[in-house]
Amino acid sequence: MSAADTIFALSSGAPPAAIAIIRISGPSAFAAVQLLAGRIPAARRPSLAKLYDPIDHALLDEALLLLFPAPNSATGEDLAELHLHGGRAVVRAVERALAAIPRLRPAQAGEFTRRAFLNGRMDLNEAEGLSDLLLAETEHQRRAAANMIGGGFSRAIGGWREELLHISALTEAELDLSDEDDVADQNTNVICDACNRLAEEIHQLLQQPQAEKLRDGLRIVLGGPPNSGKSTLLNALAAREAAIVSDIAGTTRDVIEVPISIEGIPLILTDTAGIRNECGDPVEAMGIARARGAFAGADMILWLGPQGEGPNHPAVIEVDTKSDLAADRIKSGDALWVSGKTGAGLAAMVAEILHRARGMLPPADGFAVNARQRGWLTEAAGALRLASAADDWLIIAEQLRLARLALDALTGRAHTEDLLDTLFGTFCVGK
Repeated sequence: MSAADTIFALSSGAPPAAIAIIRISGPSAFAAVQLLAGRIPAARRPSLAKLYDPIDHALLDEALLLLFPAPNSATGEDLAELHLHGGRAVVRAVERALAAIPRLRPAQAGEFTRRAFLNGRMDLNEAEGLSDLLLAETEHQRRAAANMIGGGFSRAIGGWREELLHISALTEAELDLSDEDDVADQNTNVICDACNRLAEEIHQLLQQPQAEKLRDGLRIVLGGPPNSGKSTLLNALAAREAAIVSDIAGTTRDVIEVPISIEGIPLILTDTAGIRNECGDPVEAMGIARARGAFAGADMILWLGPQGEGPNHPAVIEVDTKSDLAADRIKSGDALWVSGKTGAGLAAMVAEILHRARGMLPPADGFAVNARQRGWLTEAAGALRLASAADDWLIIAEQLRLARLALDALTGRAHTEDLLDTLFGTFCVGK
């Protein structure tokens, strides 16, 4: 794989479709268009042309052509788009013709976005935001990803980096030039205050919930003894028959996961085996053990058993599913009373789940910071704290340098090939 190669790939949905878009990026992109269409259209203006196989001159398709010269293209290279009729045979024929052109090859997963990053069209945070946008299934996920793509997070990092450069310049001046104690004291206070302020800004961002919760969905585990209504409630929340409902104890023997979205918030509903102490069936016992494991990994637990007997967990919601059977109620007035059969009380329970869920997810109008980003932010904040506490100019200068390196790693100014392979390998081929 070489940046000197010209790459191509289908960048729209899988055919058949009304239109199929093939993108070509690299130094030979416009030459490839010349071979297929017999001419190079004007840049950035749609142009209708017949495409012919450059080998046997057979008609391939009549397509709309768009050309975007470097560096002002999505990839920072010469970029061409062929808007074809979206039949499978048409797409295959054009791809075969492109593959036969010297210096052209099919793109690898994420290679278009990788070139955009390497050519300065986006930084690493924006690339990760694009990856999240492609995977977004809920409105909350889409908005968070769009915030990253918009560059707000990278602009904040750029502001911190500019301040760090200013602080570092003051530090270097102390190392090289200053012999006056009053100037040294003044600069010491300025540097200390600035380092503490930047570290606090980063710390506040680190207090936000992790992006992984938003990407993967919050795990809502339903637990309780056999026949407490877990499966019925799960089906009511999922609005479909996702779990088998039966009066026979031990019907649910494994963990059943159902991903849903409510008001744009991603949730994973998890039905579990009924919890009971005496169980002679080894298969059911395994299901109970898995249920306890699900409790440990839950973000929230809906406990349908006797009040106060649920797992030791910071987010337990007491639920009584027999609201339609007053004589069978086992909860106090503090519990949520619902009926999985009639739907009574379901809206109030969903509202409570959503209220708690919003506090567990990054704000929709803020930055959803992932594990990689959190690691470098923590490194930067730690270096700034050490710089503010140091009384040796050499130590201060070194800690400021480490803080700058951490911010550079955040945006991708400093990166490794392994990191890029991992990130861009998650994209589809056409991106």
